[in-house]
Amino acid sequence: MFDELVKNLVIIKQDFAKNYTGNAHIQEVIPVSSSKEFPIDVDNLQMLHEFAQKNPIYFNSFEEKIAGVPCVVYEGDINQYWLNSIKHGSSCQPFYPTWIMSAYVMALIAKKLGYNELVDIGSGDGRIAFCGKILGLISHSIEIDDVLVELQEVISKSTNQNFNPKCEDALEFDYSKLHLRHPVFFIGGLAQMGGDILATSIIEKINSIFDLSNNTGLVFAGTNSKKELSTNLNNGGWSSLIEKHNLTVVDTVSLPTVWTFDQTIETPYIYTKFN
Repeated sequence: MFDELVKNLVIIKQDFAKNYTGNAHIQEVIPVSSSKEFPIDVDNLQMLHEFAQKNPIYFNSFEEKIAGVPCVVYEGDINQYWLNSIKHGSSCQPFYPTWIMSAYVMALIAKKLGYNELVDIGSGDGRIAFCGKILGLISHSIEIDDVLVELQEVISKSTNQNFNPKCEDALEFDYSKLHLRHPVFFIGGLAQMGGDILATSIIEKINSIFDLSNNTGLVFAGTNSKKELSTNLNNGGWSSLIEKHNLTVVDTVSLPTVWTFDQTIETPYIYTKFN
C-alpha cells in the first residue's frame, strides 16, 4: 500500500508541476476522495483538507483533475512566515513546508513502524504533528518561532485537533517532560544547513533519558541535490551522523515538498532507529 501511495503521489506532483500555470508562492494538491490510487481513510482525508482550509497560509483553492485523479489545488504564500523564521540564531532552516499529503504519508509510516508518540522538531505550521494526531499518535510540536507557533495554535483550535504546539528552542528543551515511551522524532532541517547540529543535540538528550533510546526512531529530511551535497551523497547527506551514532536505516521514502516543487526529484526522508 505504502509504495503505491508514494508512487501515485509523486506522479500527481510531477504532472501538476509540469502543467501548473498559476503564480502562487506555494502550491500543493490533495485528492478529493479516497480511491484505488489513494486508499486513504475518508475521515483522515477530510481532516487533511480541513488543515489546508483552516490554515491562513493558503488563500485560494480549486478542483482540478491531475493525472486522471480529481484533486483540490491549494495556493498559498509563506513569505511573511519565511522572513520571520530566519531571525532565530539556532534555526536550522527557514520555513519551507513539506506537502500535507507527504506529511500524512510520513506519519502513516511511523504508525506502521509501531511508534506511539510523534515529536516534530522545527515543526513550522505543525502539519506532521497534526497528521500524527489524526492517526492516533500522541503528537508534540516543537518550534522556536513564536509567529509559527501562534499559527499552529490557530490551526489546532479551528480543527479541534490538539497536537501540542510548544514555542521552545529544541536545543534547550527538556524532553523528559514529555514522558515518552516509544517515540519517533522528525528532525527539521537539512544536515548541510545545521540539521546535523540539531540532530546531534536531540540524540544526546534522548541518550540522557533512561532506556528511551531503546525505543526511539529518528526521521531526517535529506536531499538528492548534488548542489547541496558537496560531499557524501548517501542517505540524503545524513550518512556521517548515522554512522557516528550507530543508527540503523529502517526505510527511506521520497516525497513532494514545497522546496522541490520545480524539480524532477523529491525530498528523501530517512527513517532510522537506535541499535
